[in-house]
Amino acid sequence: MSATTVEHADGLPLPQRYWSILTIALGLVLAVVDGAIANVALPTIASNLNASPSFSIWIVNGYQLAVTISLLPLSSLGEIIGYRRVYLAGLVLFTFASLFCALSHTLLLLTVARIVQGFGAAGIMSVNAALVRFTYPRDQLGRGIGINAMVVAISAAVGPTIAAGILSIANWPYLFAVNLPIGVMALAVGWRCLPHTNPAEHPFDWQSAALSAVTFGVGIAAIDSVGHGEPLAFCLLEFAIAAVAGGALVYRETHMTTPPLLPIDLLQIPIFALSIATSIASFCGQMLAFVSLPFYLESRFGYSAVQMGLLITPWPLAVAVAAPIAARLVERYPAGLLGGVGLLVFALGLASLALLPAHPTTVDVIWRMALAGFGFGLFQTPNNRTMIAAAPRERSGGASGMLGTARLLGQTLGAALVASFLGRYPNEGTHISLMVAVGFAVGGAGLSMLRLSETGARGAEQVRIRDGQRLRGE
Repeated sequence: MSATTVEHADGLPLPQRYWSILTIALGLVLAVVDGAIANVALPTIASNLNASPSFSIWIVNGYQLAVTISLLPLSSLGEIIGYRRVYLAGLVLFTFASLFCALSHTLLLLTVARIVQGFGAAGIMSVNAALVRFTYPRDQLGRGIGINAMVVAISAAVGPTIAAGILSIANWPYLFAVNLPIGVMALAVGWRCLPHTNPAEHPFDWQSAALSAVTFGVGIAAIDSVGHGEPLAFCLLEFAIAAVAGGALVYRETHMTTPPLLPIDLLQIPIFALSIATSIASFCGQMLAFVSLPFYLESRFGYSAVQMGLLITPWPLAVAVAAPIAARLVERYPAGLLGGVGLLVFALGLASLALLPAHPTTVDVIWRMALAGFGFGLFQTPNNRTMIAAAPRERSGGASGMLGTARLLGQTLGAALVASFLGRYPNEGTHISLMVAVGFAVGGAGLSMLRLSETGARGAEQVRIRDGQRLRGE
């Protein structure tokens, strides 16, 4: 066993651990916030570049597509060449692409820059949870995952607010220019402090990577097409292409002797599969609420954009409060129980928002937002910790990639459902979206509670035993 392996077998020493988690958090802030700010700035950018709305949407879609098709391949690559290398390369690519975005003067250049930026973001998001696992000792893993979950949730929630603030004092290129100092600082710290891991000995599977890109890229595009009311034949064609590619990918992965790029081996662990399903349901509910709430507050109650930004703020603040609490609770109580309770509280908060009185006071809205955010924060940390801890340490990259993929699938499905409801039911679409979000939250709570079953617990114990045997060289 190498010296590096001994040094990092149970986390990094202090204060290196703190600097490592700071680097991971900064990278996540860049990747997640940049995925949200372009939505707010899109009309401004389109007007400035003399682009039509239909073409300018690729500023957002190009970024999202790049992340989608490269998340799992990059997580697999991290297992082979080392997670820190993929993470730092993603940071470099993201930072340079941000400069490219800020200097772009045509829609084509900006779209290309955003696609490159998306690949950089995928490098950051694909291995961040794996790096957390090697940064923290086993008995403190929940705390590290809690910080990670808190950063992701808050970044996604405050992204539009940050974009609005920057646009109020500067032009749109500064939305991307502000990434440069943060990216450079994260690179400088991460180069010295991120954990080293032993690379895997198997080669990178390029064929599976291509099939994975087609499966998830075209599949998510098909979901988005349904939400935006594209012709039925076109949607069916997209789903058919994704299904064929997905079938070929599963067949290839189940007939290989090397660890699969699509972590089918991990999905055979009951507690891991249930955690993935719970994550998809919860993020679908969250995105249904995030997308519909601004329209809901504006159309029903007449709140301005500034008022809505302030009224939604209690949500991410409550997540920030709940995440560290959940990180400590998960060390003492089952994750299935905490996740189930958290999602039921989340569902209660969403239902209370859907049932706001005709003339709500500020307090009426604030406590409901806080309740929804607290419930989601209470769920997310235990769920993410379970996903990462259920996988053997050498398969941390696959678990990290699936964590990001589950979040992306849930968010895409939620956004597509909101678009569909708003298109079909202009007057009641926002209210329907919130009630459907309640349904997904309750469904996610049920899935989370299933992890309390003997089968899930036995699966987790088998993984822990196998993980320990590998570490001891048995």
